[in-house]
Amino acid sequence: MSGIGSALLPQGSIRTEGFTPPGPADFDLPPIGGDFGTFHAFGQEFVLGVTKPMLQLVLSAVLIFGFFYLASRKRAMVPGKLQFVGEEAYGFVRNSLGRDIIGTHDYQRFVPYLFTLFTFILLNNLFASIPFIQFPTFSRSGMVYGLALMSWIIYNVVGMKKHGIGGYFKLQSVPAGITGPILLLLVPLEFMSNIIVRPVTLALRLFANMFAGHLLLILFALGGEYLIVEMSLAYAPVGVLAWVLFLAVAFLEILIQFLQAYVFVLLNAMYIQGALADEH
Repeated sequence: MSGIGSALLPQGSIRTEGFTPPGPADFDLPPIGGDFGTFHAFGQEFVLGVTKPMLQLVLSAVLIFGFFYLASRKRAMVPGKLQFVGEEAYGFVRNSLGRDIIGTHDYQRFVPYLFTLFTFILLNNLFASIPFIQFPTFSRSGMVYGLALMSWIIYNVVGMKKHGIGGYFKLQSVPAGITGPILLLLVPLEFMSNIIVRPVTLALRLFANMFAGHLLLILFALGGEYLIVEMSLAYAPVGVLAWVLFLAVAFLEILIQFLQAYVFVLLNAMYIQGALADEH
């Protein structure tokens, strides 16, 4: 802070130039082992390299495969602990997110995708709460848009295969039972909502929750440390309170991490069901 700015500070006010608040830059992790070069697009510079979120995606796939391989290797009528956990997780997705949403006639062929999607998102969300990792993979929007695009392709292709291209777009754009000039307004809105906007909102919901939650944790952790270590003892109780809030938010984040994985897969099942339905 400049000398003029310091002179204008009221007596007893707090100088904050020593504390750098967390922001989006904290999510731009540097490449591991150096970068492979840079390129410019859309007025920004992009660095080519392997980053921590990329490694987390690979790690999560290996861990999920390894766990369910071990859980199913020695299947028995009376399941062991691993088999029990694996069967409960599969049954949860199969019944509550597959059969109950898509319907008993079509759900079974989509269960492998829904189950893989749920476990993959859940573990990558939980990485934010696992010591020494402590970074939510899907706080990077590019990762989430990849999942949303894959889901968008699946439910649209499924709908087109059942109804034909023209029939599917009619199903998604023309509300059942509506006729007259009002269709000039409703058809573009339905098309935008069901075809264009869905993958964007699907991705943003997961990304925004993971991003905001991790940013809040960083703020409470670093803010509490700064108040206790750098400020006078008078601010130490506030710093301790910030750490208490950090712990409370950390436990809340575990619940949110599960809910966001559940909601993402739930919406996928609903979109598939809507694509297969004869009319809305």
